[in-house]
Amino acid sequence: MVKDIDHIIKTRRAIYPNMYTGKKLSKNLIEKVIENSNYAPTHKLTQPWFFKVYSNDSKKELSDEMVNLYKKGNTNIKNSKIQKIKQKCEKSDFIICICMKRSSNEIIPEWEEIASTAMAVQNIWLSCASLDIGCYWSSPSYINDISKFLKLESDQRCLGFFYMGHYKHSNIKPPKRINIKEKIEWFN
Repeated sequence: MVKDIDHIIKTRRAIYPNMYTGKKLSKNLIEKVIENSNYAPTHKLTQPWFFKVYSNDSKKELSDEMVNLYKKGNTNIKNSKIQKIKQKCEKSDFIICICMKRSSNEIIPEWEEIASTAMAVQNIWLSCASLDIGCYWSSPSYINDISKFLKLESDQRCLGFFYMGHYKHSNIKPPKRINIKEKIEWFN
């Protein structure tokens, strides 16, 4: 079933791993949605986004590192939080580490590189909504400490984790939003 873009945009949601159906996603499908990220707007064509994709056994390694970083950054460690980190990784078929490489072109502000990367992720997210892939973007407090594990260079950074699993989007209703007319000021 082909869904129109208005429907996809209005039903795009954060779908958490505990809501995934368990039906397995294929690597080819994930490659397809990531390919769509490559068409995001980018100032001076810097294309700052890149991704590190974890699946199968590698999710456990990522989960272990997340737990270690959570423990290092907290004096009040909660076992429930540790279990939640592990469970999110286990229930996801794929976890994408969303990364950005800062351009050496000093004319381009960092916020534009971050915005381009976010738009690349939005392309992934909309693609997922159209293909019944549940997903959500998480940026935990230890996100800045994972660079060593991800083997990022000094001009690179991780902007979050994108959890993915199968989810049937057919029953999603549009969220309550403020009427857009209240957010527009027209000048003639």
